[in-house]
Amino acid sequence: MQVFNTLTQQKETFEPLEAGKVRMYVCGITVYDYCHLGHARMLLAFDVIARWLRQRGFELTYVRNITDIDDKILRRAAELNEDFSDLTERFIDELHGDERKLGIAPPDIEPRATRFIDQIVAMTKKLIDKGYAYAAENGDVYYSVTAFEGYGKLSHKNIDELLSGARVEVGEIKKDPRDFALWKAAKPEENASWESPWGLGRPGWHIECSAMATENLGDSFDIHGGGTDLIFPHHENEIAQAEAATGCEFAKYWLHNGAVRVDKVKMSKSLGNFFTIREVLDKYPAEVVRYFLISSHYRSAINYSDENLQNARVALDRFYVALRGLPLQAAAENYNNDYSQRFSDVMDDDFNTPEALAVLFDLAKAINTCKTDAPEKAAALAAQLRQIAVPLGILQLDAEAFLKTPAFTLPSMEAAGTQGENKTGSAENDAEIEALVQQREAAKQAKDYGLADQIRTDLETRGVVLEDSRAGTSWRRKV
Repeated sequence: MQVFNTLTQQKETFEPLEAGKVRMYVCGITVYDYCHLGHARMLLAFDVIARWLRQRGFELTYVRNITDIDDKILRRAAELNEDFSDLTERFIDELHGDERKLGIAPPDIEPRATRFIDQIVAMTKKLIDKGYAYAAENGDVYYSVTAFEGYGKLSHKNIDELLSGARVEVGEIKKDPRDFALWKAAKPEENASWESPWGLGRPGWHIECSAMATENLGDSFDIHGGGTDLIFPHHENEIAQAEAATGCEFAKYWLHNGAVRVDKVKMSKSLGNFFTIREVLDKYPAEVVRYFLISSHYRSAINYSDENLQNARVALDRFYVALRGLPLQAAAENYNNDYSQRFSDVMDDDFNTPEALAVLFDLAKAINTCKTDAPEKAAALAAQLRQIAVPLGILQLDAEAFLKTPAFTLPSMEAAGTQGENKTGSAENDAEIEALVQQREAAKQAKDYGLADQIRTDLETRGVVLEDSRAGTSWRRKV
């Protein structure tokens, strides 16, 4: 099994620190607003990685934190005139709801920064005692970047070059502009502070993850993950803090997922070019969104567009058309192990989901080829397709039901009367379509082919595709 390690900038054979066991920490969400599709990319990328590690037989401990105290949270709480803890609790619930809709399994451990204040204070004190940090006169505590010899090894930045871009914020008292805050003194306008040896205050963002990771996984663990935007300074600072405090290598492998882009620009709240998960799920079925996000390699950037989401629906339609009418279970001895091996090989190559999907498409093609003449073989291959796809979190729905769901829902169409109602796929519309299909069947039996053709044409204009077979006529909604 090979993984690309950001630390070494190359693929490496994956060898966990303890045979058969994997400890993985992923930087999670800062909960001050609804999650956007960029967050979903990270959540899904590591959901697939976690699923595949377990599929390979590893005993995985997956930790993904929640940042529930930082500058952005306090600013948003002040804007809304809301207690910061009420704000974070509300958006944690929203995060979990988004995860459930997208089929993202929760991590084994989900630590919150505010519940690890004692560990954060203890690590900060240790860094001061070892000469890697210092307390300023204003009650802040800063990490001394020049004290850590390996600073820059993850991002491959030269520490001297960082000086030109460094700056000191208002109120900061640093010895060096490159230094960063471990502990921030309480401000009168902020209603969030804890006791510490340096007075009332709250943790800096970077120290939170170092403390939570080592507390839950030990001084050294196997995988540290997150988005590429966290490589510098967040993950670089995590390494400096943790390794200076413990004297151990922090994480052996560093995995980073690519960003979601809109018109080739990274999706982010700061740029205002983001789409929340809930907005996208109001428009597209959850499995379509999931498929879109795993259709590119996790390390690659992916471009958000309606066209790409619709392409994802077309791809899923192809799979579910192949699965339609076939049982969910079949004898394992009838499986074609070549497909399983190919799937395993590409997933072992740094979790290559695009190549894994290509294997599934080949399997779907084989199902279609033998559906008519070898139905038992088709059933076995269909069951195998569903089984292989489990680590990707797709193709587990009822094929008939999926194909009858609307491909997408546009607000303008919803407001457009009858045509919009057809797109929503309500139970009433389904019943109407079924009645028309039966009416067409009766017309065909009566050899009234003109009426049968007219019904087919009318349904096509309403976005419904009819598929005739020996078993009868089935229908699905088209993209």
